Amino acid sequence: MSNSFFAPKSAAAVRKDDAATSYERIKPWVEKYRPKNMDDVASQEQVVKVLKKALHSENLPHLLFYGPPGTGKTSTILALANELFGPKLSKSRVLELNASDERGIQIVREKIKNFSRTTVTQIDSDHPSPPYKIVILDEADSMTKDAQSALRRTMEQYSKTTRFCLICNYVSRIIEPITSRCAKFRFKSLPIDDLTKRIDYICDLENVQLASGTMETLIRASGGDLRKAITFIQTSSTLHQKEPITPKTIQELAGVIPEDIFDEFVQSWEKQSYKAMLEASQNLMNQGFSGETILSQIHDRIVKDDSITTLQKAKISQLLGTADINLVHGSDEHLQVLNVLMGISSILAEK
Repeated sequence: MSNSFFAPKSAAAVRKDDAATSYERIKPWVEKYRPKNMDDVASQEQVVKVLKKALHSENLPHLLFYGPPGTGKTSTILALANELFGPKLSKSRVLELNASDERGIQIVREKIKNFSRTTVTQIDSDHPSPPYKIVILDEADSMTKDAQSALRRTMEQYSKTTRFCLICNYVSRIIEPITSRCAKFRFKSLPIDDLTKRIDYICDLENVQLASGTMETLIRASGGDLRKAITFIQTSSTLHQKEPITPKTIQELAGVIPEDIFDEFVQSWEKQSYKAMLEASQNLMNQGFSGETILSQIHDRIVKDDSITTLQKAKISQLLGTADINLVHGSDEHLQVLNVLMGISSILAEK
């Protein structure tokens, strides 16, 4: 047997292995446990089923993925690209851009167009390696209308050599000429069972323990966003290295208002006193809770309150919706929360 079989690794090879091991150890769990193939994608059965057929036929249309954040849109297209091209070809066959940063018409005319126009010949015998490339545009709903119009032309012109995958939260912000050229897939928020299975799987691999009630708190705080849930778990694990993660830790990380503090807040609109409502809203603001969180928890409390009539709930929901869009447009949080409190107090006083 050749002695070279037992030859020690070179110093450069050892350093490379050590660097890879070190990176794997400090890698964010969101990236570490990102699906590597289509079978790993959680919950989105219909999307996976259709894309698997496209994978075997190599007949992939332009794609438009839309839905809430953290539901697997980017992970799905990256897993698909990995199965189509393999890790070696993916670097040259896949262009991933975040359209919220690079959203102008110049990017479409230069970067995307230059990538799209070149043909491909190299193949990987272990993967399908179809004769086209993939351009992934994340947060495509942030692109300007002019950029989207230029993109439509590029999609049309280079369809033989390039497939486009647009990813967005709001499909209504994508112009009609683009949506009509894409196969649209809606990604829904992950069901509780799928969230629980995935979190349990990660906790087992990372030797993380959850105290009683932590899983329920985590699911409520994440709101179906698996990325957010994994980030909460990783952050909490650094605070609870040798003990179970508690619900209180998750609430603090998520910015959830504790029940006892929120109960005092609710009492302010029940008193129907302007001074009490002013102090209650200011108190929450001083503690650093966001207006969005306050409105969300008000909504949850109102919906569960059986003493409030359906008509009153409808009126309060309209009030919350108006305040929410005002916050999105940059209104003062304290004024919006105070306005909601006074509105709720007035609605509940109606007979």
